[in-house]
Amino acid sequence: MTVDAQAAKTAEIPELARARDRNVQLHPLSRRIMHWINALAIIVMIGSGWRIYNYYPALPIDFGFPLYLTLGGDFTVTEAVSDEDGLANALAWHFAAMWLLVINFLAFVIVGFASGHFRRDYLPLSPRAFVHDLWAAMRCKLNHSLGEYNAVQKIFYWGVLAAILITILSGLSIWKPVQLKELTWLFGGYEFARVVHFFGMAAIVGFLIVHIALTLLVPKTLVAMILGRASSAPHAPKGGTK
Repeated sequence: MTVDAQAAKTAEIPELARARDRNVQLHPLSRRIMHWINALAIIVMIGSGWRIYNYYPALPIDFGFPLYLTLGGDFTVTEAVSDEDGLANALAWHFAAMWLLVINFLAFVIVGFASGHFRRDYLPLSPRAFVHDLWAAMRCKLNHSLGEYNAVQKIFYWGVLAAILITILSGLSIWKPVQLKELTWLFGGYEFARVVHFFGMAAIVGFLIVHIALTLLVPKTLVAMILGRASSAPHAPKGGTK
């Protein structure tokens, strides 16, 4: 083997290593813990928030959530125990989950930026790449490699982070509209802040539906989020290997 050939072979090694890495999903323990705490807090807030919405609708339409999808207790039990039909319980669950979400979400964002997780996994991102991958996904032709995020996934993750932040801030403005009057004003007043809060929740629910659907399609992503690591065989490019 010539010196040039040996140099070329040596130069290929990092590329081969990176190719293998793209088929491995790694999640450190701290990320997994914060992920599941976020999931728990959000589910509790959604369920209790839907019960609260049924009592005080934010939208001027005749719409309510089914009781079995809400969190606040059975009407008969809550009337017998606390002489109310679930609103107080829903509020208690909502505020408890709110603080859990605020603290954990703040930690998740700080660690995500400080560790480079957001930079490595969610960047770079461009409108052209998003349109390209979205069009491929709509035609069921979007390749997926375990451990590598496409542009559609990246925009979804940035979007849900923004939705959670907006939902938290609008919720604080609803909770303390006088003490946080500047924040309430920023959301267009108390009543409009409730509308923003509702649609922030709707965006999070939409993300969860897509997120769970994709997890069912690629179950090894769930394995990685539970155990910390999952791997799959390398994906051959379209048209076969050479």
